Amino acid sequence: MATTSLWNPLGARKHAEQSAAQQTKEKAPAVHNPYLAARKEWDERYGDLITRARNWRAAFFVAAAVAFLAVGGMIVISKQARIVPYVVAVDSLGRTVASGPAEQATVADDRLKRAALNSWIADWRLVSMDGIAQRKAIDRTYAMIAAGSPAQVSISEYFRNDPPHERAAKQTVDVEVKAIFPSSEKTYEVEWVETTRSLAGTVIGEPQRWKGAFTLVVNPPTDEALARINPLGIYVTQASWSRVL
Repeated sequence: MATTSLWNPLGARKHAEQSAAQQTKEKAPAVHNPYLAARKEWDERYGDLITRARNWRAAFFVAAAVAFLAVGGMIVISKQARIVPYVVAVDSLGRTVASGPAEQATVADDRLKRAALNSWIADWRLVSMDGIAQRKAIDRTYAMIAAGSPAQVSISEYFRNDPPHERAAKQTVDVEVKAIFPSSEKTYEVEWVETTRSLAGTVIGEPQRWKGAFTLVVNPPTDEALARINPLGIYVTQASWSRVL
């Protein structure tokens, strides 16, 4: 059986009106909104600046972190580094004759004791026309003598019996240490030569040969005052000497 569709004039008219309204809406121009336009202008003008500022902050923090890590790494490396002194000996023409790493020395090292005793003998037996130099030599001599020791008594007696400043009015004495060798763990034997000169500089008589035995103790300084006058803390406790004929 065939179905007959009925035409509805009201529905057709409503549909036509809706289609016409839709076409009119599509053809009508958009209404200008000043708030939306201002927001768009803000986004275009300042949004890029904000984005770039944010990127610069991020880059700064990254660079600061890298710098912190680099400095920390350098500090760690510097603490782990070890410097080895290297000594090169040359002759008068500048040619290398010996080389090698320097050995670490302690206060009790025999070489330091020999060097200190060498300087002490030279200061003790020196006679100089320069009063200031003579006074400093005597001060250095007593700085290496243990207080209240037999060496202090014997050296003081030597200066009283033969004052260097009185001898300096007529002559001077140069001292050259020839040999220093240990006779025990604390005692060293020293041989030296004294050359006497007139005030004009001419040698008086033959150079005199001397030898002596000196006992040393090591007492490292505990304060700055002692460190200035005797930094190694090496002291003479006993001294005996005689001329070699």
